[in-house]
Amino acid sequence: MKELVFATNNGHKLEEIRSMLKGNIIIKSLTDIQCHEDIPETGTTFHENASQKSHYIAERFDMNCFGDDSGLEVVALHGEPGVYSARYSGVRDMDVNMALLLRNLKGKADRRASFCTVISLLLDGKEYFFEGRVSGEIIEEKRGERGFGYDPLFIPTGYDRTFAEMKSEEKNAISHRAIAVRKLAHFLTTEYRL
Repeated sequence: MKELVFATNNGHKLEEIRSMLKGNIIIKSLTDIQCHEDIPETGTTFHENASQKSHYIAERFDMNCFGDDSGLEVVALHGEPGVYSARYSGVRDMDVNMALLLRNLKGKADRRASFCTVISLLLDGKEYFFEGRVSGEIIEEKRGERGFGYDPLFIPTGYDRTFAEMKSEEKNAISHRAIAVRKLAHFLTTEYRL
């Protein structure tokens, strides 16, 4: 069975990806390859950050790998928090970040938003990109205990529950990450017969 390194320290993301790929490919974590440093994220786009992560691992460990960058883009906030989603408030505390988002949206009628994931795959020296996006809206207060990040504030279009109110199987069927991972998995299984 083929192996790929997922360039993330986020246990939630790792768990989601492994469950979506369902054992077709062994997904190694940074801990599995003894990489304990924080990978820089200095790009201004999801593509740049995802690419930065995959190149960091490929250059230091000479392994096939992929990195991703994800974030929430809110129409009324001109795309914020975007690539700064995890540290929107200046700290990596999602309760603080969600509180700031709600303050910034106070009084705004347009609450449309979308989650975006971009995956950069480095395979045998070539780079491939896969993108997933899901549209929805930001509600006025948190609902739900599941998920992570901004999930308690985001209701995808066509649903009446937040990502945090959905079971993981349901969210994984429609999420931005799921869409990007399905594209990645299709590429790996059809192009590389993994």
